[in-house]
Amino acid sequence: MKKILINKNVWQTRVAILHNNKLEDIYFQTHTKKDLEKCFFKGRISKVLPGIQTTFVDIGEKKAGFLHISEIDRALALEKTAEFLQVDETAEEKSIERKIKNAISIEKIFSAGNEILVQVIKEPVYEKGAKLTTCFTLPSRFLVLMPNIPQIGISKKIEDRNERIRLKEILSKNLPPKMGVIIRTTAEGRKEKDLKKDLSFLVSTWNSILKKFKKAKYGEKIHEDLPLAIRAVRDHLDENVETVITDNKQDQSSIYKFVKNYAPEQAHKIKFYQGPPDLFERFEVDKQIEKSLEKKVELKSGGSLIIETTEAMTVIDVNTGKYIGEGSLEETILKTNLEAAEEIVRQLRLRNIGGLIVIDFIDMANQSNKQKLTRFLEKNLRERDKYQSVILRISEFGLVQMTRKRSGKTLIQQLTNVCPTCNSYGFVKSDATISYETLLNFKNEIIRQGIKGSIVLLISNNVFNYLIHKEYKSLLELEKKLKCKIILESSDQLSGSQFKIEKIK
Repeated sequence: MKKILINKNVWQTRVAILHNNKLEDIYFQTHTKKDLEKCFFKGRISKVLPGIQTTFVDIGEKKAGFLHISEIDRALALEKTAEFLQVDETAEEKSIERKIKNAISIEKIFSAGNEILVQVIKEPVYEKGAKLTTCFTLPSRFLVLMPNIPQIGISKKIEDRNERIRLKEILSKNLPPKMGVIIRTTAEGRKEKDLKKDLSFLVSTWNSILKKFKKAKYGEKIHEDLPLAIRAVRDHLDENVETVITDNKQDQSSIYKFVKNYAPEQAHKIKFYQGPPDLFERFEVDKQIEKSLEKKVELKSGGSLIIETTEAMTVIDVNTGKYIGEGSLEETILKTNLEAAEEIVRQLRLRNIGGLIVIDFIDMANQSNKQKLTRFLEKNLRERDKYQSVILRISEFGLVQMTRKRSGKTLIQQLTNVCPTCNSYGFVKSDATISYETLLNFKNEIIRQGIKGSIVLLISNNVFNYLIHKEYKSLLELEKKLKCKIILESSDQLSGSQFKIEKIK
């Protein structure tokens, strides 16, 4: 069973989703920092780049957001291109549409200075601005409204064919013209009146956004999603959730009112927790967050995963470790791979890893075992991960290549900074390397300043220990070459290859 834990402090709100007391999702909201994802802005086109089919949009943030042509809804693209081409309306409809499609280009859709309604689909990361779209989405408990994309999509987790047909029919007859919707998993088995109520709320919200857009100044935020605590409850509360626990009385009250209105049958699950200990400490959430920042993930069987992320992709290596099994080697490998596949799905969710992912499972000789592993991985992703993913078959080298939709920052990006010592290399220089750098810089400085006589060389503790025990002869040779007496002293104030020179009078 699942639990939703909401921990609120003066400085931060945190929401943890636990499955059998194991952390599956973690969300943070710092009260001093603005969340941009899912927000609607009135933007102004600042630059159009036809070469990469992208336009930059000023939304009032430090960095302009970027809008690629693939994120522009088809209706807007066709309309703007038709205006640009000044299409003759008396011509045949098919001929007109063909001409427009062939001519679609970002420079024919927008020009600098145009004002436009945009939605943020990805927060700014490092040097990149926010990623924007005009293919808008508005989520609620059962549905996700697509106000300018006239399509109906249904969650893959709703597998019953008759139920899928029923849901599609309900939405087809109630959807306003030229609008579309995605039917969420929570809609399964719901009455028509519940779905109509959800849809009515979303359409009303969209109309409100359009009204605000007309009056707003450029760079103004027009609409934002619900607060983190209520948003997490909206997205995760279902029959599989055992309880929702918050350590804030005000949050308990607002969440209870929200759930009472939208899912009254679930309202009894909203509980208040009063420590000590702290709510996250009680369920060991903080310990699990710390572990999720490590490269190595231990498996129950004794095997392990090594997870490393680069700019281009994430690589996951599966090892048997201490696990020796009880049957044949092939059975041992299959069992480890299946356990690893289940844990990989959890780690992808927890660490919020997206983009290209390559998994190096332990190689198996049996083809049916390879197929069993692929099906098991696909099943876990379909049932336990809400983001879309695509998996390729296991390659001849035993690798599984897959992609997972990106959403926001990864857990590491949210909680860590680039290491000031290694500058994101992921390793630090050895004592030997630092010591030789120190000696080289010291030598060059002595020669540059023309220092003679006795001098004190202040160095870090690590360099001091290395030079005294490993390179004492080199120091004596350096003294002869520089024609000066060198006295070494260690200093707690210095680190790495830092050094100071003091001349003895």
